[in-house]
Amino acid sequence: MDNDWDIFISRFEALSKIDLKSYKRPQMERRINSFMRNANADNYNSFINLLKTNREIYRKFLDHITINVSEFFRNSNHWEILEKQVVPELLKTNKNLKIWSAGCSTGEEAYSLAMICNERHINLGGTILATDIDNEVLEKAGMGIYSEKAVQSVPPAYLNKYFVAENNFYRIKDSIKQMVRFQQQDLLKDSFGAGFDLILCRNVVIYFTEESKQRLYRKFCDALRPRGVLFIGSTEQIFQSRELGLQSIATFFYQKT
Repeated sequence: MDNDWDIFISRFEALSKIDLKSYKRPQMERRINSFMRNANADNYNSFINLLKTNREIYRKFLDHITINVSEFFRNSNHWEILEKQVVPELLKTNKNLKIWSAGCSTGEEAYSLAMICNERHINLGGTILATDIDNEVLEKAGMGIYSEKAVQSVPPAYLNKYFVAENNFYRIKDSIKQMVRFQQQDLLKDSFGAGFDLILCRNVVIYFTEESKQRLYRKFCDALRPRGVLFIGSTEQIFQSRELGLQSIATFFYQKT
């Protein structure tokens, strides 16, 4: 069985460029086996062949394992800390903020950042960088069109100011779209930029191995400028943060020392 798994993840990486060895095997195996049963695939060999020949199932499988879930202002109390405490502190030492939304999915997080920056008249060092491994969700993010359900967590004042209602959907205004640059990136394999004041990586690493998490957090630390801040998800915690050169300044917020 181990050999079958190893062959499968090797063939899947060749197909998708996603390295499943960086993910916790038990959780990932359960997710994959569940999907295989629903797709009527009897074994890993038949499943990989199905992924190669059926684009729709391949697309659904990518969504299933990369967990493309995002929300505007997810965990609003944490966003309040970001807006009222973290950002003002960053602005004391740098008037032009360089910001990155890592693992941005369909763009809600990046656009939430853009709305805050617009409201507070924050100068950006260019545009907000928003990256994800999945090109198709990046295309959706670039369109900036969301369902009524998707915008439920947007403050009403922001919804009226920054969105245009179109039938049963809401389109984010070009003034906000232009503040964000979407780009494909594999966080585990690709190199990062440098000098970021603020990096958000929230609810992305849930299935990563501890080794992969530590490697990723070290890369984030290297990408931050001194005293820059990393904002992580509400189910996450960075163990041995000091060894990485980070210190906790609020729950889910870590500053480069």
